[in-house]
Amino acid sequence: MEAPGDDGEAVARSSELTTAEVSDAALVARCRAGDDDAWRELVERFSRYVYAIAVQGFRLSQQDAEDVFQDVFARVYERLGSLRDDDAVRPWIAQLTRRVCIDRLRSGSRESDADLDDLPELPAEDALGAVEEAFDVHEAMAELPQNCQQILDRFFARDESYRTIGDNLGLPAGTIASRISRCLDKLRDSFEGRNAPPAASGRQVT
Repeated sequence: MEAPGDDGEAVARSSELTTAEVSDAALVARCRAGDDDAWRELVERFSRYVYAIAVQGFRLSQQDAEDVFQDVFARVYERLGSLRDDDAVRPWIAQLTRRVCIDRLRSGSRESDADLDDLPELPAEDALGAVEEAFDVHEAMAELPQNCQQILDRFFARDESYRTIGDNLGLPAGTIASRISRCLDKLRDSFEGRNAPPAASGRQVT
């Protein structure tokens, strides 16, 4: 789904997009204007989100999830002009992804001559809500200073001890707990700033 590159100026614009904080709405506006670098950033920003809905929400296989990914972003590219509120791009992409996942399940059912009643149970709202929350946390983490991202990743994702973290970061083990506490405070502030209810996407998906 990546647009072809062109020259050094495009590379510079791409670097600016990835290093500066760009809102969803600003990114969509650049995509509408034909900015290939913005399109690449849009795909990168929401790729994990789409894949998580397919795999964790709808329990699709890796191959099916990859097909959903391609289909979703093809539709996003074709229909971005119909999006009424640029700030609502995330719920719009989520809605598109749900539709494509359901179509994929139904298609698989027909190919296997199975009854539609035998389709896997659609994910409960709390399952999709967990995907949404994980995406929110991921975005909030990306806004933290690099040292906070590193220490929280080691403690929570890698399950490293205070001593192991201290040895790797060259810090006394006794200071790790206070560092984690301060970084969690920053994460909470960042997360709460992103926790406003999303704007309704309207009748965007067909």
